[in-house]
Amino acid sequence: MPTYPDSFPASRRLFERACKVMPGGNTRTTVFLDPFPIYAVRGEGCRVWDADGQVFYDCINNFTAMIHGYGQPEQVAEVAAQLPLGTAFGAPTESEIELAELLIGRLPAMDQIRFANSGTEGVMMAIKAARAFTGRPKIVKIEGAYHGSYDFAEVSLDSAPGNWGDMPAATAYARGTPAGVLADVIVVPFNDTEALRAVFARDGETIAAVLIDPMPNRAGLIPARKDYLEAMAQIARGAGALVIFDEVISFRLGHSGAQGLWGIRPDLTALGKIIGGGFPVGAVAGRAEVMAVFDPTSGKPALPHGGTFTANPVTMRAGLAAMRALTPAAFTHLDALGDFLRDGINAALARLSLPGRCVGLGSLFKVHFTAQPITDYRSVYPGPVEKRRLGAFHRGLLDRGVLSASYGLFALSTPMTRTDAAEILAAIEDTLGEIAREG
Repeated sequence: MPTYPDSFPASRRLFERACKVMPGGNTRTTVFLDPFPIYAVRGEGCRVWDADGQVFYDCINNFTAMIHGYGQPEQVAEVAAQLPLGTAFGAPTESEIELAELLIGRLPAMDQIRFANSGTEGVMMAIKAARAFTGRPKIVKIEGAYHGSYDFAEVSLDSAPGNWGDMPAATAYARGTPAGVLADVIVVPFNDTEALRAVFARDGETIAAVLIDPMPNRAGLIPARKDYLEAMAQIARGAGALVIFDEVISFRLGHSGAQGLWGIRPDLTALGKIIGGGFPVGAVAGRAEVMAVFDPTSGKPALPHGGTFTANPVTMRAGLAAMRALTPAAFTHLDALGDFLRDGINAALARLSLPGRCVGLGSLFKVHFTAQPITDYRSVYPGPVEKRRLGAFHRGLLDRGVLSASYGLFALSTPMTRTDAAEILAAIEDTLGEIAREG
């Protein structure tokens, strides 16, 4: 069994090279691992191989983007057919119409869609569209929720006990965030209808939109209550504001995403990750009345929007193949795997008398090492013991051939079988047993 970091000399050497040309040897903070990350060289199905020739079950799948794992034949064929025809043009192609038609067909509340190059861009354009449509500056977001790298969306992403009060305060995530950004973001606790009602009673006339991920990953991967989402829509629309669903991750929960599962009709939806078939992608979809802010047919639109690689045909063709393969049967398969692993992990935690809980839905789950009820970001904020256990959990799984996120997130893929899931569960049980013995 390989042991991190001693069994990874090739990754260590690559990291040493990287440090000479990139700050901290890193391009994505999310993949950094101390003392060095594991470098991937290839993937096949639900497995990846690293620079040292070791193989892992991939349970993070490029942070949820690779829902079909690696080398899915239909996606490979579509990309291979497009490459000799051209990878990007200063003109639209039919492929973007086809992917737009498919996605709008799966999102009954959405009339039109516009593509971008990342989930961050999708969220950013949704926020800007809400402002352009309402003429208002402020947004409401959930404490601890991640929505990409846009300044306004990052507010209070990692608020800590030192700045907690009865109500969340808008706190900067990145040093140098302008005070004006903080002034235009109102932060609320998750699943708290009365807090939402209070901020709209106070600031409703200046609020453009409420931004919410229905199962926010960084805020605990706790599903939103349906009554909370219904109240949110009623409160926001009563004040003339919009509801934005960030489904960059949660769209992998079902054929019509989280909004289909919950039966909620947002005004705007941000998309990304799985809709690009493994290539960079983002999108904002919405009601035609709202999406008209992008319309250039009568002159400069209320919200101009471009992008050199937006809707490039390689991404569009790969996305089409990926989405066509996400049939109801594929979601049933992913749901069954997710239920099997969540149930198995919770049973193991109980058997070991180890404080913790596995939460999530569908193909997503997350492990928290806490004994208290899991309700929101603050309830799962890790103290020193929880951080130590999370670190031991992540590294213990690496040593047992399972890749997960360092903060406890897992994302499954369609090539995984029940046998694969049983092996992943055995590795998790083994790791939890080791943590329990160490105390």
